[in-house]
Amino acid sequence: MQEQATLSADDAPIIQYAYRASLIGVAHRFELTDQGLSWRIAGRTGVWPYAAITRVRLSFRPVSMQARRFRADIESADLGRIALLSTSWQTSALMAPQDRDYRAFILELHRRMAAAGSQAELIGGLKPRLYVAALVMLALVGLAMAGLLVRAILSGELAGILFLVGFAALFAWQVGGFVRRNRPQTYSFDHPPEALLP
Repeated sequence: MQEQATLSADDAPIIQYAYRASLIGVAHRFELTDQGLSWRIAGRTGVWPYAAITRVRLSFRPVSMQARRFRADIESADLGRIALLSTSWQTSALMAPQDRDYRAFILELHRRMAAAGSQAELIGGLKPRLYVAALVMLALVGLAMAGLLVRAILSGELAGILFLVGFAALFAWQVGGFVRRNRPQTYSFDHPPEALLP
């Protein structure tokens, strides 16, 4: 699914983006037009004027098939919510990244919303309560692992020590990266958070 730029009747570029959210069903298609954000999802279509968009939330959402997946949730008070993902299903075993196209589409959406005088709330990361729960879980797992490591050291279990150190490093890399990127924040149209874009 490629981002494309075509010209409208007014010679303004129309930016397109599409992705497959699952193997079953058609691709979700989006366009940035002069009228607003045009979308086609599962047989439904709509056009949201840029000024009518009330919230954009950017987040980092890795999954087992794709460790670098980003998500944008776009909301309108009267029209609902739509989601854009930076990956697209290709086969039953392959989820392909679309980093460059996703980034270009999100940045252009922000530029057009700013030009339309949008008053949208721009949010990055997880909701604060969810983020605090993730930090608590991370601290509890860290304490449990530290306790197991102390026990392994006192009993002289070299294999256990190596396993716990390796597991702790992998856990810190995977979960720590997720928590670090998804720190709750607000941002402006001209400074979207780099950690939440590919």
